[in-house]
Amino acid sequence: MAAGRTIDSERRDAARNRELLLRAARELVEECGADGLTMANLAGRAGVGKGTVFRRFGSRAGLMMTLLSDAEAQFQGRFMFGPPPLGPGAPPLDRLIVFGAERIAWVLEYGELARAADVSAYNRFDVPAAVLWHRHLELLLGEAGVTADPWLMAGALSVTLEPERILHSVRVHGVSPERLVESWRELVTRVVRGA
Repeated sequence: MAAGRTIDSERRDAARNRELLLRAARELVEECGADGLTMANLAGRAGVGKGTVFRRFGSRAGLMMTLLSDAEAQFQGRFMFGPPPLGPGAPPLDRLIVFGAERIAWVLEYGELARAADVSAYNRFDVPAAVLWHRHLELLLGEAGVTADPWLMAGALSVTLEPERILHSVRVHGVSPERLVESWRELVTRVVRGA
């Protein structure tokens, strides 16, 4: 029985440490941006050893992906199960248009973390979130009648939604979010209507 209590206590400690680290990481991102978040300054802020941070998250990319996981899960839930036009029940072109608009808004809110995760992640196109929304685009293109290799077409379209590209367009070139959304609408409309 004592061993069971020890295991439960260790689990509670691990959960508490994880929340402590994530809270400290969010604070550091707010204060100095995603680029300023290092494993060393996170360990210092949380009052733990650097090894603890690496054991918990594996790498800086792992930390960034953990910070993004809730926001990504909410976005996925909305396009997979939410109400139309983002969720099922609307025509595929309408869903494609809204998907891009929603993803642009998501990037504008979480893009710094996403960009940092992309830059530091090995093979960023194979992380589960990227695979899922690429597959979603592919399915919508197929439903819309696009036969010119929907997998490659989804990849080409997804390039326009990459955090680095969107953030650069907004911050460096002063492109408004509305202009990005309108450009996405025009692009997917031409792809679908040209099918």
